[in-house]
Amino acid sequence: QVQLEESGGGLVQAGGSLRLSCAASGRTFSRYAMGWFRQAPGKEREFVAAISWTGGSTNYADSVKGRFTISRDNAKNTVYLQMDSLKPEDTAVYYCAATDRFIRTMEADFHSWGQGTQVTVSS
Repeated sequence: QVQLEESGGGLVQAGGSLRLSCAASGRTFSRYAMGWFRQAPGKEREFVAAISWTGGSTNYADSVKGRFTISRDNAKNTVYLQMDSLKPEDTAVYYCAATDRFIRTMEADFHSWGQGTQVTVSS
């Protein structure tokens, strides 16, 4: 299965921006739809955004719609999450994941996961 590694997390002030990257290994990256999830302390992991194999379809959680943008560059085997207008409520560990389906938003549908990157938004 594809191996994933997130990067780009950090500490930012409310209203700021971060761009997360997820680098994938393997020859079949373009055959996987990708997703971003996050987990805050004491909370369950939740869906953030997803993108189809070619990038033609995307899906976002209501809590981030209009602020976050998911994209991918299959030539670089990388998926991105551009996060703008960050809020303290966005503080969490962010994970990228891969599925061999067209596009999915539920944890159980993803078979490969990265180790996560911490995003902290201060007020």
